[in-house]
Amino acid sequence: MTDVVLIAASGLSREVIAADQDTFDVVGILDDNPELHGTMVGGAPVLGGTELAAQLSTALLVCVGSGAGRRRVVERLGLIGVRDDRYATLIDDSVRIPPGCEVGRGSILLAGTVLTADVTIGRHVVMMPHVTVTHDDVVEDFVTLAAGVALGGTVLVRTGAYIGMNAGVRERTTIGPDAIIGMGSVVLGDVPSGETWVGVPAAPLVLAGRNAVGR
Repeated sequence: MTDVVLIAASGLSREVIAADQDTFDVVGILDDNPELHGTMVGGAPVLGGTELAAQLSTALLVCVGSGAGRRRVVERLGLIGVRDDRYATLIDDSVRIPPGCEVGRGSILLAGTVLTADVTIGRHVVMMPHVTVTHDDVVEDFVTLAAGVALGGTVLVRTGAYIGMNAGVRERTTIGPDAIIGMGSVVLGDVPSGETWVGVPAAPLVLAGRNAVGR
């Protein structure tokens, strides 16, 4: 087994620790909240701040819940010399990766996730329990798919997008970079970059006369 240190003492880090997998052993957590240093989170010790990542020889796994947050952490760690090959990938033992499917470094696939055929998953993607990703889907870097999300075939989810719990996306649809899909939504058409869509069928969420964007 490979020793791994998690970045962020988060709910996601506790889910990673609790995952059923036998590829690595979580030996600690790094978090920039000094009040957590020396405490235990999910049974793992919080060793100190994230700046220690460059001094460690262990593999790393970023457990920040939002894609934007994971991207900021990876960029910051890159500035202090943490290379892409330092990142581990967590795939729960319940998840089968069929031939022709790819999963990028730093990604987390929790229990019950299903990949069917020729699926491409990018770097630092998080898939919560019981996500279904079907043939020829492409999920780019720093995407978050919440529990129960289902993607039809040939869907493209661009960098940093977030799809909420139990949402469904029609086949041959593109979710733009940093877009947000509300939980339970049904997406029948392409979603532009940075927009928030909700409902059945999903439509742009408008607040005070403008599309609601950002996280």
